[in-house]
Amino acid sequence: MPPPPPCPSPPTPVLPNLNLYSRRTVAAAAAASSSLTGGHGRRPLRYAVLGAGFAGLSVRVAPPQGTLLSSPCPLLSCDKKHRLKRRSCSFQHSPRDSRVSVDLYDENGVGGGASGVSGGLLHPYSPKGRFSLIRGILRPPTNEKAADILLENAQSSLQSCSLQVLDSDAAQGLIPGLCVPFDYAVYMPLALNINPKKYLQALFLACQNLSDEASVSPSEQKEFKLYNQRVDNLQQLAGDYDSVIICLGAKAGSLPGLTNKLPLRACRGVIAEFQLPSDSVEEYGNQSPSILSDAWMAFQGPRSVSIGSTWQWNSENYASMVSDEEARAAMEELVPKASGVYPGITKWDFVCARAGIRAMPPLTANGSLPLLGCLNDVIGDKIKNNCTFWLVGGLGARGLLYHGLVGKLTAQAAISCDESLIPSEFTCWKVNKASQ
Repeated sequence: MPPPPPCPSPPTPVLPNLNLYSRRTVAAAAAASSSLTGGHGRRPLRYAVLGAGFAGLSVRVAPPQGTLLSSPCPLLSCDKKHRLKRRSCSFQHSPRDSRVSVDLYDENGVGGGASGVSGGLLHPYSPKGRFSLIRGILRPPTNEKAADILLENAQSSLQSCSLQVLDSDAAQGLIPGLCVPFDYAVYMPLALNINPKKYLQALFLACQNLSDEASVSPSEQKEFKLYNQRVDNLQQLAGDYDSVIICLGAKAGSLPGLTNKLPLRACRGVIAEFQLPSDSVEEYGNQSPSILSDAWMAFQGPRSVSIGSTWQWNSENYASMVSDEEARAAMEELVPKASGVYPGITKWDFVCARAGIRAMPPLTANGSLPLLGCLNDVIGDKIKNNCTFWLVGGLGARGLLYHGLVGKLTAQAAISCDESLIPSEFTCWKVNKASQ
């Protein structure tokens, strides 16, 4: 999957540093301008999305029935029915006018933050409760507590998310050389190993295509733009957009108006990349699953693997680059964990390390769930300016699992200007924060 094309020279008007236009945007500019000044037309509904990772791209994409992954949908599919509902939010749009503009802001581009660094292992179970897509994950427990919980999960698993308990021989048949400390492993045949960077680029291109396909006439124009621009102040956006959706991960709490108001914990994670030496004859099986244990191993073919991840709490180091010292410390932590279940990993050569900051949510009675909801009461009156602000945050280490659901919920709520469309489990953090 090719990356998004390079950005052209930025224009100078209201929103600088334009990175990318939808293909029909320029062609329809004159018609859209004409409709603004003539009769029925008013300006389109305008949405700003801050962040181009799992959370940010998911706000324009939603999971079709029967899949955990995302496909294009919500904001760019804003229809006349939703427009009429927005009248109660002081956005007076003609029911005949179906124009929508979505601007995506991220200084690092698509997948340039923690989302693009993630391991890409997608599965619905843990001890706690062609994109280079490879099926299957095997989990050999390494302690009694994990062993008991995995067995319980396997016995109560849904038919659509099958878990299979394999004995040592069956597990080693899938992965020759595997060490099985408790003589069994749990196999997730429907789990996926996805290249997160390529997946995010594919979502971005899908949003572009949806914008083009939905723009059937000037009065139904859909615009989708990417700005390689950092937003440090919400006030600069409030007057230009109907809604601003904040999907900045751990950086969300640094925005004016949100400082010390979001119950997020920053945690830096380092992932190490390994490959087999060129003279090695033995390869990892093409049909062998990835491995989930004290360290996870996401195999990207027979000679390449990512191993993760470390957990450095309260880190303020947002750099994706990893120093030699940090890489060495990560290897000293990860390789022993990985070799405990797959000893052959010691024959692989270290290539590089990469890092990102997770935005970890608080632990609640419902588990550690993402933080969603309208932020106007949190931000206060100084910034609102008839603009609604929304949060998609706290996806933590489960961004790939949660992003389709939370993006769909938030897009529907933003379009309808109705926070009650979001289940209270995702918005209760505001009540808990206010009571503290």
